[in-house]
Amino acid sequence: MDTLNKYSEILENILRDYARIPYSYGELERRLLIDHQSHNYALITQGWQLEKRVHGCLIHVEIKNNKIWIQRDGTEDGIVDELMAAGIPKEHIVLAFYSPEIRQHTEFAVN
Repeated sequence: MDTLNKYSEILENILRDYARIPYSYGELERRLLIDHQSHNYALITQGWQLEKRVHGCLIHVEIKNNKIWIQRDGTEDGIVDELMAAGIPKEHIVLAFYSPEIRQHTEFAVN
């Protein structure tokens, strides 16, 4: 299996697991959005909490140049450990929510 397909399968499995976790309050649900053409994977939260509309991105990840670009990760512990446990090396994970100047001081890819 080539890298793109392998990484795509890993991301889908991880995000599907997150999508199954129910909210314990409010009328909130998670929606998994996958675009195979652009290699974008997003998990959004939407619904109502009391009288307030909730709509936001929990996780957004892209595959670019055979690397995982984490654009947004609003989970409690982050998905990096799960990506590495699934076999994706640190040098193939970009913490894109940090600026390139900060990324160079992490153990992960800069770009």
